[in-house]
Amino acid sequence: MLQKLILTSIVASAAMGCAALGELRGLVQAPRFEQEPGRQAEIRLLGPSGSLPSGGAGVRLWTRVTNPNPFGLTLGTLRGTLHLENSRAADVDFPLGLPLRAGEDSTVPIDLSISFADLPGLANVVRRAASREPLAYHLEGTIGVNAGQLGQPTFGPMTLLSGELHGVR
Repeated sequence: MLQKLILTSIVASAAMGCAALGELRGLVQAPRFEQEPGRQAEIRLLGPSGSLPSGGAGVRLWTRVTNPNPFGLTLGTLRGTLHLENSRAADVDFPLGLPLRAGEDSTVPIDLSISFADLPGLANVVRRAASREPLAYHLEGTIGVNAGQLGQPTFGPMTLLSGELHGVR
């Protein structure tokens, strides 16, 4: 009987500890992503190469990442999908490891390569990119952070960035 009482106390204490940790995790806010002011997202056409036999496009999204929390954390992962003109263009899966102090922001270039072989439905996008016309984009996904003792929460899915891509010379 005493063993059962001790075991019940241990299980109850562990459950309360997990509940408290869960409440603390709720205190972690997702880092905010926005296009870096004064820096346009860029697209450039790429000729055929070993990694892109059919050619493709290089995309650079200049991103300002802000930690809205009153404590430091590390932005660990970014997983999602890039859409150009509302068509799926590329999957994104980056291990970032970007430390952000409380209230700090940092500029991060997100570079992607898109193979034309994977984009049969984006002929209009290719034409517009070649003509240096702006292209609407949005990046949807999830982000994971390491907040130390507050855990490693994941946020999303959500729209992380949106704007226009501009051709570079």
